[in-house]
Amino acid sequence: MPTTEDLPIPARALALSDELRTAFKRLLRCMQREGGELDAHVSMMQYMLLALIHEQPGIGVAALARLQNVRGPTVSAQVKSLAEAGLVERNAPDPQDRRRSGLQVSAQGLNVLETLRARRRDALARRIARLSPQQIDALAASMQPLLEIGQA
Repeated sequence: MPTTEDLPIPARALALSDELRTAFKRLLRCMQREGGELDAHVSMMQYMLLALIHEQPGIGVAALARLQNVRGPTVSAQVKSLAEAGLVERNAPDPQDRRRSGLQVSAQGLNVLETLRARRRDALARRIARLSPQQIDALAASMQPLLEIGQA
């Protein structure tokens, strides 16, 4: 019996997929530009890692790498930079595996995270506010399907 993975993809879904990827890419670039960098010079990857560590205190580097679908050494270097900047703290090593220590966002890191989130939220809200009422309604109506697409 064929699975949904085996069925052909409708042309409309392929076209919407291309348009959605383009829209998300542009939107992400705008958010990066308009959100700006903080004094801590937090890159987009570091921002995403900070957010994940904040959402999952005690997470390790290997788990972060898996969640981001990035190589471990890449994440390790980013976490090292965040730790050196005082934005992330390492917990005491795990007694079961001394090589592993969990991570948590420091008070300074939380301040950076909240400030950057507010900047990016406000920049995006300003762009949304420039849309027509009909476009805002269409955007609101698309949120649930977009959230469903984004589910793992």
